Amino acid sequence: MHRSIFVVLGFALLAPLVASLTCEVPGGTSDDGPAIKAALIQCNNGGTVVLDKSYTIGTVLQTTGLSNVAIQLSGTVNLASNDLSYWQKNSYQLTYQNAYTSWLISGSGIHIYGGGTFYGGGDAWYAAGKTGPIPWTIYNSQNVLVENISQTQSPFWHNFIDGSTNVTFNNINLHSVQSSGKQAQNTDGWDIYRSSQVVISNSYIVNGDDCVSFKPNTTQATVENLYCQGSHGISVGSLGQYAGEVDIVANVLVKNITMVSAENGARIKAFGGNPSTTSTSGGGAGYVQNITFQDFTCRNCDLPIVIDQCYETDDSTCASYPSKVTINDVHYIDVTGTGTKSKEVVTLVCSDYEDVNHEDNDHKDHK
Repeated sequence: MHRSIFVVLGFALLAPLVASLTCEVPGGTSDDGPAIKAALIQCNNGGTVVLDKSYTIGTVLQTTGLSNVAIQLSGTVNLASNDLSYWQKNSYQLTYQNAYTSWLISGSGIHIYGGGTFYGGGDAWYAAGKTGPIPWTIYNSQNVLVENISQTQSPFWHNFIDGSTNVTFNNINLHSVQSSGKQAQNTDGWDIYRSSQVVISNSYIVNGDDCVSFKPNTTQATVENLYCQGSHGISVGSLGQYAGEVDIVANVLVKNITMVSAENGARIKAFGGNPSTTSTSGGGAGYVQNITFQDFTCRNCDLPIVIDQCYETDDSTCASYPSKVTINDVHYIDVTGTGTKSKEVVTLVCSDYEDVNHEDNDHKDHK
C-alpha cells in the first residue's frame, strides 16, 4: 500500500500546473509527426499540445527533453502501415529483445490525456506475420501520467516503460485483435523494464499476449483494477534469458484482477541455466522477491497460477544447469475461479524449492 501512496503523492506535484500556452496541431497530412514534435518544442515547460483531429505518424517521432508539458489527445493518432520495411529499418531501436518504437517520449512532468485513440494499424503486420514497432515508449522519464486513452490494433506491445520512475497509466482501453477476429500475437498491454514506482490501474484490455509483463529490473510496481481478456496473464518475467546479466523484479502488488479466457492467470517465468557464457536462451542470474497476487479472479484460464523456473528450457538442461534466478516471498491471496485444464490449475516447475505454503484459495477444474 505504501508504494501506491508514494506514487499518488508524486503526481500531486503535477496537479497545480496551469498551461500558459496552447499549441494546436492541424493534422490531416501523410505525416504529422514533425508538426507534433514542433508543437511539443513550442509548448514545452508548461504548455499543452492539442491533438483533437486525425493525425498520421508516418516517420519515426522522437520527442525528448520534455518538461512539464501536457498532450491532450482527444482526436485519433494513426500509425502509418503502408510501408512496413520503413519501420523495421528506421524506428528507434530499444535495448531489450530487439524491440523498436515509432514514438519515443522522454522527459519529466508529462501528462497525456483526453479520451482519444492511438490506432496502430496492426492488421498489416498481423497479415505479414511480423511484429512492428511499439506505438509509443516512455523512456528515461520521471513523473508521467497517461490517462483516459484508447489504443487499438497495436503492431507489437502497446506500451513500453523503459528506464523510468513514477509513471502511472490510468483508465486505458486496449483492444487489439485481428479484423478477422483472430488473436493478435505479441500485443502485450504493458511491458515494464528497468523502471520503478509504476502504477497501472482501472483499465480494460483485450489482446493476444501478456496483459502486463514485469520485465527485468522492475521494482515498486502496482497493478490494480484490470479486466484482461484473451491474454497470457499478468507475468513476472521472463527473467534470466541472457547469460552474464542480473535480472530483478521486486516489491510488486497485483490486485483486483479479472482474467478471462486466458492462457495463464498469475504467472512467474524464469529461464533455466545454461553452460554457455554467451547464451541468449538462459543462464542469467537474479531474483524475484515480494510479489503479491491478491483478489485475482480467473474465468476459464488454462492455467490460473504458474511458476516456471525452467521457462523455454528443456528438462535435461534445467536439471543439469538449474536456474540462477531465485524466486521467494510470493503470495497468492484470494485467488479464485476456473481453470480449463483437466488435471491442474496450478503448475510449479522449480529448479529447487523449499517452504511452499497453500491456504484459502478456491480453484476449480473446468472440463
